[in-house]
Amino acid sequence: MQFNQLGISKSLLRAIKQSGYTVPTSIQAQSIPAVLSGRDVMAAAQTGTGKTAGFTLPLLQLLNTNKKPSPSMPRALILTPTRELAAQVEESIRTYGINEPLSSTVVFGGVNIRPQIKSLKSGIDILVATPGRLLDLQREKAVYFSDIKILVLDEADRMLDMGFIHDVTRIIKMLPAKRQNLMFSATFSKEVRTLAKTICIKPLEIDANPRNSTVDTIEQSYYSVPQGDKTDLLIRLLKKNNEQVLVFSRTKHRADRISKALNKEKINAVAIHGNKSQNQRTSSLEGFKKYKHQVMVATDIAARGIDIDQLPIVINFDMPHVPEDYVHRIGRTGRAGSNGRAFSFVSDDEKKQLANIEHLIKQKIKLADNVEDQLFDENNETKSIPQKTLIEKTEPLKELQKRRRKFRNKKKPRLGIAKNPIETNHA
Repeated sequence: MQFNQLGISKSLLRAIKQSGYTVPTSIQAQSIPAVLSGRDVMAAAQTGTGKTAGFTLPLLQLLNTNKKPSPSMPRALILTPTRELAAQVEESIRTYGINEPLSSTVVFGGVNIRPQIKSLKSGIDILVATPGRLLDLQREKAVYFSDIKILVLDEADRMLDMGFIHDVTRIIKMLPAKRQNLMFSATFSKEVRTLAKTICIKPLEIDANPRNSTVDTIEQSYYSVPQGDKTDLLIRLLKKNNEQVLVFSRTKHRADRISKALNKEKINAVAIHGNKSQNQRTSSLEGFKKYKHQVMVATDIAARGIDIDQLPIVINFDMPHVPEDYVHRIGRTGRAGSNGRAFSFVSDDEKKQLANIEHLIKQKIKLADNVEDQLFDENNETKSIPQKTLIEKTEPLKELQKRRRKFRNKKKPRLGIAKNPIETNHA
């Protein structure tokens, strides 16, 4: 199936072509016609399947009615659980809406509210928001909902996980009863279905992927490694690979420690988590997307909204307590049909988490045979170094690292700081 078979306008087709896409993904092929029909939609799709375009494209077409928006009265509302995801969604709107006479803005916490109020007063068609900041703006009488025609809940499952259900419920009660409702989630959990009953009216259900599945294009393996040896293992792997890597840490403090250890080894790394300011998080994410950093170390919540095309490798430094988070994590690679690799570091006390994950995804994750287990060298060949070389003999590696540091006299170049993303876009 092609995009021109989905009922999309010529101007949107041009934008899709300019973005380099030719064939819709499963979720796009199913959701775009459904949204264009005006029905309420409840869609499940894993991270990396193109679900954002699945609602932004038809949303842009439905709103293109030549009606000028009133000040502080958006016509469509998209709610997301995190600031990063909100920025990604608005970027998608900006990309696909380049030929449309529509305007959009994104609002989230952690930054000055005054520019956001000013943007809303200028009149915008599409508002992308996190629940907390949206309620702040409503209390400031900076936004009114009487013109809302379409409501989108993106990553509804994560919205519930993060405890936003009460904020979301308060917002929905302020919206017009007559509206189109779109819910997108990674899974159709019991909680998501309960929420859907309070929002959607006879929704069309779309399940683009088997529930709790991992993408076939992702090769998964794990290392059995003591907790104290994980940093050395990570350094060893990264020194054999010049591809970009997203590393997941369970805690904010550990993310900082990992990033610091990597930078000491001249591996350009940044950490992103909730303790960082919004400017720091935006700068780090933009730097990673522009290949200024080889490694990004992230916590689960901070990583929501990270959308990197062709990200080749994800590493779980810590195993997640919630098995579904594993699916979300590794879904950052292997996107849009490209190949990806996911490596997990599993200590003895994390074997139970590994078993729970395997039970969830209904497949065994293979034990890595080599320290570099198919991480690419310059010829894309596998290194044949026994795993015990690192796990059982860490001192020789540390001595080697000392010798390497001794001969590295060049100072690391200072990296420019990316500016905040533009918060208002007139497409």
